[in-house]
Amino acid sequence: MAAQVVHLASNIEQEISRPLANFPPTVWGYDFASLPSFNSEIETYTKKVEVLKEMVKDMLLFSKEDLIKNIEFINLLCRLGVSYHFEKEVEKQVDYIFNVFHGAIDNNYDLHTVALLFRVLRQHGYKISCDVFKRFKDSDGKFSETVSNDVKGILSLYEATFVSMRGEDILDEALAFARPRLESLAMQSSPHLKKHIENALNMPFHRGLPRVEARKFICFYEKEEPHNETLLKFAKLDFNRVQLMHKQELGVVSRWWKELDLAKDLPYARDRIVEGYFESAGLQFEPKFALSRIRLTKCIQILALVDDTYDSYGTLEELKCFTDALERFHNIAT
Repeated sequence: MAAQVVHLASNIEQEISRPLANFPPTVWGYDFASLPSFNSEIETYTKKVEVLKEMVKDMLLFSKEDLIKNIEFINLLCRLGVSYHFEKEVEKQVDYIFNVFHGAIDNNYDLHTVALLFRVLRQHGYKISCDVFKRFKDSDGKFSETVSNDVKGILSLYEATFVSMRGEDILDEALAFARPRLESLAMQSSPHLKKHIENALNMPFHRGLPRVEARKFICFYEKEEPHNETLLKFAKLDFNRVQLMHKQELGVVSRWWKELDLAKDLPYARDRIVEGYFESAGLQFEPKFALSRIRLTKCIQILALVDDTYDSYGTLEELKCFTDALERFHNIAT
């Protein structure tokens, strides 16, 4: 960041050196400020979603009769981005699975099932021991080659390693075992499975942005055979509904930012209202957090202005005065 000289017109010519960052202008302009209301489309989607929601809820409740089907269905709900509709039901069923799984640990579950149970339980906050993977090791203490061609099992094991805790050496070994095998298996797989494996290798889904990961998995699941057509339709409709809500909220914050016109008054600062909303939606995508997303986006943009004033414009003396003003405002507000 090179300092630049700014000439001020006054009785006495002054030269002020400012650390201007020369941020590039926004690539979005004010296009999103002109977005229309989507209330009618959202209402149409919501009616369809509510009908399918009851059907999917019945499927979820029915699946608890079989532990493996139950954990698979819960995992599908999470991966498709619709588990937020059934938080209470999922919480109860995961708690039940945890208690049963401990009692049935010696059952002859395959690698995929054990890894899936382990990951889902850990993601829901349950302390399940990584020792469940010991029986997949050979007499030399290494992961057995007998599972090396099990694409589903290796992929589930790989994803399970990313919910490890410090000191769990067996999961470090599992990662070292699974990753190169997945890379090899991807080259031998069908195009849609190869893409799914590559996505997992690039970014474990639970570390990615929920909406982005849900969109990827919807595309993958649609090509899987067999798949649950009702669940897939529910996921698609709900994704489109939530996306419209997000677009509508983006229009709200974009119009707010345009009306403030601070990008014109403070040209040295970053104009990043769209990126700010993206961050907010990444943290909380659910419809019930709409107001929270809007407020957080506004806070992010205002904080960016203040940050850039300190880092990319103000002189030391100006910033001292600015800081004093902020502190006085804080004292009055509290």
